Amino acid sequence: MEKTQELLRMEKIDKSFPGVHALDYVDFNLYKGEVHILLGENGAGKSTLVKLLSGSLQKDSGRLFILGEEIKKYNPERAQELGIGMVYQEFSLVPALSVAENIFLGQYPRNKFGIVDWPAMNKQAEISLQELGVDIDPSVEIRELSVSEQQLTEIARILTKQPKIIILDEPTSALSDTEKVRLFEIIDRLRKRGVGIIYISHYLKEVPLVGDRVTVLRDGKRMGTLPIEEADEDTLINMMVGRELTEQYPKEKVEIGKTLFRVENISIGDILHNVSFELKSGEILGLFGLLGSGREELIRAVFGLEKFESGRIQLNGSEVKIDQPSDAIKHGIGLLTRDRREGLVPMLSIPPNITLANICKVPMYRRLKLRDETKIASRYVNELRIQTPSIDRAVRYLSGGNQQKVVLARWLFSEANILIFDEPTRGIDVGAKSEVFALINNLVRRGVGILMISSEMPEILAIADRILVLKSGRITAEYKTGEVTQEQLLRSAS
Repeated sequence: MEKTQELLRMEKIDKSFPGVHALDYVDFNLYKGEVHILLGENGAGKSTLVKLLSGSLQKDSGRLFILGEEIKKYNPERAQELGIGMVYQEFSLVPALSVAENIFLGQYPRNKFGIVDWPAMNKQAEISLQELGVDIDPSVEIRELSVSEQQLTEIARILTKQPKIIILDEPTSALSDTEKVRLFEIIDRLRKRGVGIIYISHYLKEVPLVGDRVTVLRDGKRMGTLPIEEADEDTLINMMVGRELTEQYPKEKVEIGKTLFRVENISIGDILHNVSFELKSGEILGLFGLLGSGREELIRAVFGLEKFESGRIQLNGSEVKIDQPSDAIKHGIGLLTRDRREGLVPMLSIPPNITLANICKVPMYRRLKLRDETKIASRYVNELRIQTPSIDRAVRYLSGGNQQKVVLARWLFSEANILIFDEPTRGIDVGAKSEVFALINNLVRRGVGILMISSEMPEILAIADRILVLKSGRITAEYKTGEVTQEQLLRSAS
């Protein structure tokens, strides 16, 4: 890439937390009209680096230059003044406010009397969303939107501030393939306008599609910066994890047993129409569908989070009623949600978050054994390689990938024999993905049946024994492993 005006330079940035050296004298820079991709395993320091740039964290030492000027006093307000916008992986939207209110939060347009001009705000929000190619009603409350629609609203909010530098933290983690293409087109338009973009991702296949340069962090150190033409996947993986990954999607052959779980003719209004399937012991059943296919509602219904109007659920041949999640848990069903925040108590430490699913099995008159809880949590921290300076660390301070592992540890400990995984590798790095698939293999060896939703076609094609395709609330196809290509899968879904 031809070097133009340097928008940003970070020199010898150092940052430590209790027990963790998060950034070890890291250098980083960004040019006008450049997309600079930032890669690294969970806990490598990526989020710390960009939080320092957004002003939400303060560096211990180092120098920060924006447009050639050294910036010494720095906070989120100063970052906004300097034209820096950040779209976090975990949204910062207000659920009870409308889309338009969130887009213009803190800067509502007002009429000559100083009163909020609601029609003008809704119109401006609609224009901002149309620029993203998104058809969302600006008057709808955020909590009514899907995860992907919330992600696009977050991006629209940043773009209204006309930033010079945009930080995108895992921007495609909740987007469908169509929405990803739309986002890449938006990024290309911003690049041509001279906006500098720092793009954090765990999807290595996105690197050549959007990037100009790639910087890799590992254990808080900068391992190197490469031009995009030199950044092949094997090189990047080796830089990220310090070892070769022989197989990203390890799949073991396991004998599939009897039917554990059967869903018959579940219907929910215009969302699901007579959906039926069965899950067997030792089987990984993939569920693939595009946004709006009904896949989210289906798994929420079978876990007791959503009422279905007709149909029934059978466990081991007997019909059961699942009216709420506690019913599902008592019947040995676990759910790892797409949005990890739904499955965590962020202010609590790791041990209670891991043992949470077992609480409902403990009689009210019995006291919780906290010492045993700590021993259990320590075992899973070691087994899953959860990176934390202390077992008593509140989970809100862990990286996204380590939070995901905490939720996974909960269901491993619950000894559920039916597990529903909704995007189990969302927001985690390539090394951690390999570890998650190894754990999945271990579960099915023990006879656990797994229903797995994944938007990553290579992932679901490699790991699933069977794949069901959901479209407009109906099962439109069923494939066995090795019998379908990505093109066929997408065609069945769309």
